[in-house]
Amino acid sequence: MIGAIIGDIVGSRFEFDNYRATDFEFFTEESTFTDDTVCTIAVAHWILVSSERGVTSADRFATTLKEWCIKYPDESYGTRFSQWIASPKDLPEPYNSFGNGAAMRISPVGDYFTFLEDALQYSDMVTGVTHNHPEGLKGARAVVEALSLARKGARKQEIKSTIERTYRYDLSAGCETIRAHNQFDETCQVTVPQAIVAFLESRDFEDAIRLAVSIGGDSDTIAAITGSLAEVFYKDIPPTFVEEVKKRLPQEMQVILRDFYLKLSDNDEVTYGGVVF
Repeated sequence: MIGAIIGDIVGSRFEFDNYRATDFEFFTEESTFTDDTVCTIAVAHWILVSSERGVTSADRFATTLKEWCIKYPDESYGTRFSQWIASPKDLPEPYNSFGNGAAMRISPVGDYFTFLEDALQYSDMVTGVTHNHPEGLKGARAVVEALSLARKGARKQEIKSTIERTYRYDLSAGCETIRAHNQFDETCQVTVPQAIVAFLESRDFEDAIRLAVSIGGDSDTIAAITGSLAEVFYKDIPPTFVEEVKKRLPQEMQVILRDFYLKLSDNDEVTYGGVVF
């Protein structure tokens, strides 16, 4: 999950001002979390509460998601999602979206659920409260399955072939090709394959984020998706990156992040990249 948050923060200043190279400064004073992080934290919070109470439901997640987004109202939410947040209904209806918001918030599901069948079931639950279009559900599922494969030690070629076969995504174009013609696009069917390609081409976690940003388009979300995959695959995030995240996240988000990793590790203390939360 922290990989997704790093990707979001690093990519934030390039979302509407793309930089088509990898030699950018990784963190600056302008680097900040966006809606991607808020929604990811909401998913993690829902998982934590659900695991404690032994009850999971789409309604409970929808309430949690809405509550977190209302707390942070100025985070560049999409138009339809903003209307969903602002709805006077306690449980607004999903709006048949295939936007990449489905995939950018899903990493806690892929991180937490051990069995793929469970992970895919909860992926649909988390996604369907807003992004109930088949392409929205598919985009989130593809990220969850890639995370599951990476966590089990699959090599990149196996991850690539599985995602291509199962989800019919074309992952043949490399970052250089994508970079040459990419335009701003917020759909799952465009950005999820791009994010996976950036991960597949990368050498390490930092390189994955740099490649994701460099291809242009919806930089923060692409980098968030790529970052979630790179974290699980490489299992090595520089401690300076973790420190930069702590500087930028409100305390209540840091608590969710810490508690989520505590849940994953069953330890009494969370140390990530040598940094104690």
